Amino acid sequence: MQSLLGFEGKRVVVTGAYSGIGASLVELLREAGADQIVVLDIKEPEAAVDEFIETDMGNPVSIDAALAAIAATDRGVDVLFNNAGVAATLPADTVMRVNMLGLKRLTSGLMPNMRSGGAIVNTASVAGNRWPEHLAQITALLSIDSWDEGIAWIADNETLIADGYFFSKECVQVYTMQTAKVATAQGLRINSVCPSPVDTPLLPAFRETMTDEIIDWAIDAGAGRVATAADQARSLLFLGSDLASYVNGVNLLVDGGYTAALQMGQVALPGQ
Repeated sequence: MQSLLGFEGKRVVVTGAYSGIGASLVELLREAGADQIVVLDIKEPEAAVDEFIETDMGNPVSIDAALAAIAATDRGVDVLFNNAGVAATLPADTVMRVNMLGLKRLTSGLMPNMRSGGAIVNTASVAGNRWPEHLAQITALLSIDSWDEGIAWIADNETLIADGYFFSKECVQVYTMQTAKVATAQGLRINSVCPSPVDTPLLPAFRETMTDEIIDWAIDAGAGRVATAADQARSLLFLGSDLASYVNGVNLLVDGGYTAALQMGQVALPGQ
């Protein structure tokens, strides 16, 4: 199985690996034979990793310092897992910084240092499934290269962005598709995993911001049980592996059938 996955001898970067999906992913990467696991987070993970770089994904100075540290060695990067994310219990500006602007800055800064055949895997969400309704606005934000100008755009569009979480995940889905062609030119792939509610330390925050009714409905509409961190980590591992060598620009729904049931009219919306 290790040879099928193809992580042997590879250098992998994971953001947000202190707990939850990221922590589970690190364990799987180790089992899969990843040669070097580099973690970027504000807290050092308990799992054994080869390098920890303290990084605030909402701070461009911190992200640039992490990029410099990664590039300081002669080795390139084979796989990047953009897993770091925050819930809307934090200010919308912070949510957008971490969930989208930081993800984009790290990815664009790291891509030139990635080896051909490599992969980028983003942790998006089913919360971003309504991106077609805001495609023009999302495209406008993603076209901005300056961090400060991006922050200004966010401030000017606070009604659209609301609490930041849904819009940030819409942006991640669009960014994944938009970057696929660029990645191909460098011999890379980029995809995302879109989870439904997951049993991680962030779940109480989502219950607080989205209500128990919505979270429980999404769980019941899917597999009837809440997803585990391992459920999502296995999907991330697949997209970063050689098994997915011809998969590019895909937002993979890992939601126990929630989206399918909703789109086919097989479940009623809360209150209906």
